Amino acid sequence: MRRIIPYNPKLKALARQLRNNSTKSEILLWKQLSGKQMLGYDFHRQKPVDNYILDFFCHELMLGIELDGYTHTFEEVVIADGKKEEILKQFGITILRFNDSEVINDMPNVLRVIEIYIENIKHTPIPSQEGT
Repeated sequence: MRRIIPYNPKLKALARQLRNNSTKSEILLWKQLSGKQMLGYDFHRQKPVDNYILDFFCHELMLGIELDGYTHTFEEVVIADGKKEEILKQFGITILRFNDSEVINDMPNVLRVIEIYIENIKHTPIPSQEGT
């Protein structure tokens, strides 16, 4: 059963702007995720979900991937990222985080972490949503 993800149309223009101004790490990872290259799963980039925009999102896996640049080392950004993850978790979304340098300098291991996550999730039963 496909879960309904809240969409905020007010974020559409910002998501488009972010797609058009991607960082180097986003471009490099997108080349690996686009066109169902990641084990046949369909990822979207700069996907609005609720009041947030995920760098990459696969609805079928309920998986968000976030790439963290320099600003993500600032305390207020770390706190905001934690809040974002907690809210997205309430929708059943898991977030994998990588920093820009990991993507740029160690892409094979970034891809392997994503593949391992997908392989593990494929073998884990999804909890029933009945009674919620």
